[in-house]
Amino acid sequence: MKRVLFVCSQNKLRSPTAEEVFSTWENIEVSSAGTNHDACNPLDDEQIAWADIIFVMEKSHRNKVLRKYKKSLIGKRLICLDIPDDYEFMDPTLVRILEATVPRHL
Repeated sequence: MKRVLFVCSQNKLRSPTAEEVFSTWENIEVSSAGTNHDACNPLDDEQIAWADIIFVMEKSHRNKVLRKYKKSLIGKRLICLDIPDDYEFMDPTLVRILEATVPRHL
């Protein structure tokens, strides 16, 4: 079973949406986190260690993750989805984007 971590800034809109969308998929476990220290679920080394694949929403998230967790990322796949912070939780457009982009990497 693959473990998939979705990461955005605050863990309020995009990454929780992704977690919700893929939570019912077979053969994957999902979680989400935020790069900001005041995120609902702040990203930490334990989450990085847990994940097989880490999806970040923007290049700025990728840069933060690479800078802060470089050693923990060895052997991990880090994928940037390039999804801007323009969507509310479970926005139908965001859901469509996630469903169109994430599966090809799983």
